[in-house]
Amino acid sequence: VQLVESGGGLVQAGGSLRLSCKVSGLTFDEYAIAWFRQAPGKEREFVAAISRSGGSTYYADSVKGRFANSRDNAKNTVYLQMNSLKPEDTAVYYCAASPRTLYSGSASDPREYDYWGQGTQVTVSS
Repeated sequence: VQLVESGGGLVQAGGSLRLSCKVSGLTFDEYAIAWFRQAPGKEREFVAAISRSGGSTYYADSVKGRFANSRDNAKNTVYLQMNSLKPEDTAVYYCAASPRTLYSGSASDPREYDYWGQGTQVTVSS
């Protein structure tokens, strides 16, 4: 199983980036996908998650209204559109896959996810 993130980079505050998570080695539409991030010296935190069908999405309060999660099951890929970026969004972003049905209370729990990518760096300058 492989999850490969891409699309990170350096952007000015107020700018946008779109991250991609390409998944292989599993039946993609049987897995919910989430994004987590970890900034230097901080704990990993939940960002967003999307259900197997894409019909349900979950977001951390800190990114609601700015980030949008979507998936293309034909391409085995999940996208995280990040708008109005802030310096505090600077972190390594990881995608993760879960075979379980997620709910608003469980989507943010990293223990729900069996597979993880290597991460992509997002840096937002002020």
